[in-house]
Amino acid sequence: MDLRQIKDKYQIIGKDPGLDRAIEAAVNVASTDLSVIVTGESGVGKEYIPRIIHDHSPRKHRRYIAVNCGAIPEGTIDSELFGHEKGAFTGAVDSRKGYFEEADGGTIFLDEVAELPIGTQVRLLRVLQNGEFIRVGSSKVQKTDVRVIAATNIQLDHAVATGKFRRDLYYRLNTVPIVVPPLRERKGDIRMLFRKFASDFADRYTMQAVRLDEEAMELLENYQWPGNVRQLKSVTERISIMETDRFITAEVLSGYLPKDNSSQMPVLSSGYSFDSCSDPYREFLIKLYAQYQQLRIEVDELTRLVKGSAPIAQVHPVTTIDHTHMLTEGSGVRGTGSELQGPVIEVEEVENVAEPQEEMPLTLDQITRKAIAEALQRNGNNREKAAAELGISARTIYRKIKEFNLE
Repeated sequence: MDLRQIKDKYQIIGKDPGLDRAIEAAVNVASTDLSVIVTGESGVGKEYIPRIIHDHSPRKHRRYIAVNCGAIPEGTIDSELFGHEKGAFTGAVDSRKGYFEEADGGTIFLDEVAELPIGTQVRLLRVLQNGEFIRVGSSKVQKTDVRVIAATNIQLDHAVATGKFRRDLYYRLNTVPIVVPPLRERKGDIRMLFRKFASDFADRYTMQAVRLDEEAMELLENYQWPGNVRQLKSVTERISIMETDRFITAEVLSGYLPKDNSSQMPVLSSGYSFDSCSDPYREFLIKLYAQYQQLRIEVDELTRLVKGSAPIAQVHPVTTIDHTHMLTEGSGVRGTGSELQGPVIEVEEVENVAEPQEEMPLTLDQITRKAIAEALQRNGNNREKAAAELGISARTIYRKIKEFNLE
């Protein structure tokens, strides 16, 4: 099977030499039993390599099991991989085979292998060295014949240097390293990938495929893509759904590209990253809601001053809001880890101060409509100036004006 047939079979898009080398290396090593480690940034498509290796190996008719090591809690990872005996721990009502036992004769793919606890790394090393493992709660040594392929999106050599990954396991897994290049190094493939994703989403949602003008395509090709192919696919889908005009300009496209162009692989365990999943005007809404909260406090204070002749309040600086942990949900905004905070106000105690009546909070749509209307009024109905003041694109404000009947 030649390279083109392999790409067609696994729906791999691209002609980049680095990508071709990774696929060729996978095919060449498939006939052996050597351990392979696949490295590359998150979202580059590392999961295709172990599947290609398995399907072109003598083990292709036996089981292939893919395990995301980062998704299994530390307390149960040994049981998942190596099995357990009845009564080994609370909840172990029956004996259970682990993945290494289930995959006997086949291939096991350990994605995010650097997330394994040190104790589990010791057990994995024993399997790699002599094919032996012990179920949790047992003393009986069992044998398995499994081809191990691992993948990681972190710099393992740094993890070894800091003691987070065993050096002997690293050398054992690193017999054949295969590197999948990041999307920013595959600029020639970006145009092809966008068109493929746009076509796929057009078919899925029964709509015309979006197209980019040349300036927008250059912007797409020159963007750093910290989330790689996965991010490009996400951006294409959001544009396909959100935009009514199917011909996309660079101005519109820029609203869908996060400003953080970080391009380095992490050196420690991967964690949640806020990058490609934000709406084009999400930061504007979050900022707007924070301003609304502050405005409500100031209005309440003015009401007290008017009705009760209260002394002037002392207003302390606004607590910094971490936008990376804010999520829009329905018509409100919530935070994870800490409450959304505005100015902290201290008012001296005053007798007979009339309390303002409790008002129903505005929805996010109402807040947005009010902010846009006021910005238009301040700027003499100049939409471009109002958009600049609010920190959103002109295209977005035109769409919102129509949506909220502000024309």
